[in-house]
Amino acid sequence: MDAIVNMEWLAAHLGQPDLVVFDITKYLPNEPFDGRTKFAEAHIPGAHFFDMDEVADTENPLPHMIPTAARFEKLLGAMGVTRAARVVFYDQKGMQSSPRGWWLMRLFGHDKVAVLDGGLPKWLREGRATASGAPATPAPATYVADFMARRVAGIGDVKRLLEDGSALVLDARAAGRFAGTAPEPRAGLPSGHMPGAANLPFNELLAADGTMLPPDALRARFAAAGADGGKPLVTSCGTGVTACVLALGAVRAGLPEPAVYDGSWTEWASRPETEKVSS
Repeated sequence: MDAIVNMEWLAAHLGQPDLVVFDITKYLPNEPFDGRTKFAEAHIPGAHFFDMDEVADTENPLPHMIPTAARFEKLLGAMGVTRAARVVFYDQKGMQSSPRGWWLMRLFGHDKVAVLDGGLPKWLREGRATASGAPATPAPATYVADFMARRVAGIGDVKRLLEDGSALVLDARAAGRFAGTAPEPRAGLPSGHMPGAANLPFNELLAADGTMLPPDALRARFAAAGADGGKPLVTSCGTGVTACVLALGAVRAGLPEPAVYDGSWTEWASRPETEKVSS
């Protein structure tokens, strides 16, 4: 299964018994919307809402950090997902939070997973059908996870990699937030970046219609940011969501698959011992 599927592919496969479609929209704290509410207003027929704040470590004060394998298994099973399922994620903004679903499934060993290219906005622009209200509750299933540790990085890993320069940390936030000249969307959190990190705003991987750029254009964007495949890559952002856009883009570009720094800038900036850089 390709990591990215187009509208025609999804429309042709909707309703097949092994296909699970999730809306995984996550709005920023300074955006006046709620993903679940807007899902109820309009969603792709047969889709269910995937709440990344629930499929998470709910005891961690950081937002939507990865759950334990046991919690992931319990919640995915309750949503009717099996290891045999083909899973497609989309979001209401295009391709902003949907790659987090792709990465999370792969983190727990599920490779039959994809992102809808262009998301709900492109689906709507093409005049495709939508449904409203709450979908039918899926039949419970048994899900077994295989945790793939190489696909995630913790703060200790990132500290070491930045110190010895053995990997490139690539930050997906907007240039102003990275430079420290624009505020973070979370109150009380300073902007800036980790020393030695580079910046590649996630939207630079997207075309004007919200779809992901082709592989050759992606390789050029990554190379311009210093990521040419010569050393391992770790992606970061505000809370580990748009970092997954960079991870998906790197895979599409044919670069080595990055690890995602799950805590990202929210964790780094809130720790008193970490160095923060503005430029």
